[in-house]
Amino acid sequence: MFFLGLASALVASALFNVGIALQGLEARAVPRSYSLRPSLLVRLLRRPRWLLGFALGIIGIGPQVLALALAPFVVVQTALAAGLLLLLALGVRMFGEHVGWFEVSGVGAIIGGVALVSFGAPPHVEAHRGGLALAAVVGALSVCALAPFLAKGTRWDTGMLAVIASGCGFGAANIATKLVSDDIGSAHWLPALLWAVIGLGVGAVATLTGMTAFQRAPATVVVPVSTAVQIFVPVLLEPLFLREHWEDANSAAAVAAGVGLALVGSVVVSRTRGVSELAARSQR
Repeated sequence: MFFLGLASALVASALFNVGIALQGLEARAVPRSYSLRPSLLVRLLRRPRWLLGFALGIIGIGPQVLALALAPFVVVQTALAAGLLLLLALGVRMFGEHVGWFEVSGVGAIIGGVALVSFGAPPHVEAHRGGLALAAVVGALSVCALAPFLAKGTRWDTGMLAVIASGCGFGAANIATKLVSDDIGSAHWLPALLWAVIGLGVGAVATLTGMTAFQRAPATVVVPVSTAVQIFVPVLLEPLFLREHWEDANSAAAVAAGVGLALVGSVVVSRTRGVSELAARSQR
């Protein structure tokens, strides 16, 4: 069941990453005057390619929920980075980019990181902490997701703020999805519905700030920073909302090393021209 969960996480990652690449291509074609406005999403919803990317992201929630039901949270989150390898392969095929030692090292780091985390992660027996702890973690990330709207028109209203806010929003959505999966497994239907609504809401905000980020900042900045925040910040916050039962210190060390490797590999791969060009091509 663990390997089915890991495979489901890899499928979700592929869907999410291809989806965000298609959405980024279209976001750059919309005038910047629509930044942080709901009308930005209204215009994007009229574009077939953006709709396809959006649909892939929605479809990806299914295998993500299944993965979270079968594998530890830290494994699923780290495995989400593997979708960048598909973007790299697509970038090489579409743009004829040469894959050198830099790209190979990033690929190896992601694969090695996922393998280490999978090896060292404790059994899938996480328990939620109290409701206040859950609300505090998801609430804090959600507030960060709203930061660009609060800072609009000030000197803090920058592209980097939109990038980080988008990553925080998707990170909050990932945690909410984990809670939905656990509550469904425990037949706690009302909490599951509540977390699903929260996840969809903060995900919508993160999509708007993410599309704004593609308008304001180079894709070579948007993709690696947003990816790192949404995947690895929830991993760092995991002890605040989940109780894990570690086998020994070696297992914890393997997971820590794996998360670090995957983080480095994600930044390396997402900064390559083949990956960033998928999101930035329409800017040229």
